[in-house]
Amino acid sequence: MAKLVPLFSGSQGNSYYIASGGKGILIDVGRSAKQITTALNDNNIDISTVQAIFITHEHTDHAKGVRVFANKYSIPVFSTLGTQQAMRSLNLVDEKTDCHIISNSGVDLDTMHIDSFPISHDCAEGCGYKVTMSDVKFALATDLGYLSEEVENALMGCDTVVIESNHDVRMLQMGSYPYHLKRRIMSDIGHLSNAVCAEFLPKLVKSGTKRFVLAHLSRENNMPEIAYQEALNELTAKGMELNSDFTLTVAPVVTDGRSVVF
Repeated sequence: MAKLVPLFSGSQGNSYYIASGGKGILIDVGRSAKQITTALNDNNIDISTVQAIFITHEHTDHAKGVRVFANKYSIPVFSTLGTQQAMRSLNLVDEKTDCHIISNSGVDLDTMHIDSFPISHDCAEGCGYKVTMSDVKFALATDLGYLSEEVENALMGCDTVVIESNHDVRMLQMGSYPYHLKRRIMSDIGHLSNAVCAEFLPKLVKSGTKRFVLAHLSRENNMPEIAYQEALNELTAKGMELNSDFTLTVAPVVTDGRSVVF
């Protein structure tokens, strides 16, 4: 049995625990080492079960605590080459950190096989991750400027998908952000809107996806109920039934004890 525990999600920090057969990994460590440790403990997750950390990209809301956490618990850190180089330049990892480059053939850890796929974002060499565990597949794709062919292909057929639903376009356009920041968020190297995310979900259901977690919601330009409802409307408009054809949740800003079992 596999399990996903969203520890943190959003612009203030991101981290997810994925486990299979009693062993797990972390994807991103975007809060302090102390906060990540507390979140794991609050969810009754033994830190000794964390076999590796996989970083999507070097922005601090995804990699803030990786150096202290990985060094303290002697956990290897995997990323693309570009992300590792960027993290070193920003002192997010150091010479004590056990850093590894994820290869084209992926990484095997106990009962998990982890592959990366490229994303479009304003970072060095960002990626999402797909995790294959016996007969189930999980994928995480956030910080997406747009849904590229590589992203779509990686997510198709996964049982559980964590996908970005960052902003409501109207809230962003009418909000207080300066023009240059609005333009960056809506660009091909920015973030995925609720509408673009929602439109893609029925295709995933048709490919076999059963569970969705909407993630990386903007605190200023979105609301959980808005993102949830837009996704639900799109899915039901295509004739798909909640809790029969799919389940839909929103990742919490701070862990609230919920987990997804698949």
